[in-house]
Amino acid sequence: MISVGHLINLNEGEFSAYVAEPTDTVRGGLVVIHEIWGLVDHIKDVADRLAAHGYVAVAPDLLTGIGISPEVGEELLGILRSDSAAERSRFQPMLREKLAPTHSPEFAQWAVSALRRTVDYLAERPEVENRIGVIGFCFGGSYSFALAAAESRIRVAIPFYGSPPELTEVGRIASPVLAFYGDQDERLMSSLPEVSRAMAEAGVDFSSQIYTGVGHAFFNDTSPQTYDAASAADAWKRTLEMLDQSLVSSQQ
Repeated sequence: MISVGHLINLNEGEFSAYVAEPTDTVRGGLVVIHEIWGLVDHIKDVADRLAAHGYVAVAPDLLTGIGISPEVGEELLGILRSDSAAERSRFQPMLREKLAPTHSPEFAQWAVSALRRTVDYLAERPEVENRIGVIGFCFGGSYSFALAAAESRIRVAIPFYGSPPELTEVGRIASPVLAFYGDQDERLMSSLPEVSRAMAEAGVDFSSQIYTGVGHAFFNDTSPQTYDAASAADAWKRTLEMLDQSLVSSQQ
């Protein structure tokens, strides 16, 4: 199956989204949430890959509205990857400036609302048949947890190296969650035992897969500094198996 991606406007043009669609049988629909770099080509490629496996994959652009367009995201990534120390010295101040709006409660509230509008779009497509999941990376991993807590129509959540919502909120998650981490991602690894306990106490079907010797963003194959091919391949295999189990096999 080959997908054909295109941009659409959602919620009366409030934000845009990249949609990748299967050319054969639809197995379900997925909200794909980008990293902090915005809706860059890597995330579009992930959506295309998911569509090639039969899922209508919709990747909303949550950051252009606050100044992190895909072009700005690619610029930030270019600075981060630069061999020039002078270039890299620009990175942290520029990143802090660009990301400042994302730390506000108002942005978080808006982002979850936009994600729910994305779920609406998928739910309105009859071929999806309400088989809706969410997958996200970094910033998007965190918002995958948040959407699962806010939206009962989510049937499965697959966050890659994301922070969970407030632990008091995890009991609102009704779907199974498969979370991926690298054991060198110290901040997330230090909080994982508490997160796992909170999930268990709330009765959430939560499982985590931890990869040895890798850190944050190990799945991003456009980032040579962080990408780990073996871990990424295994995580992709487990992701497709989880989607099949939660969105496809359960309907048969």
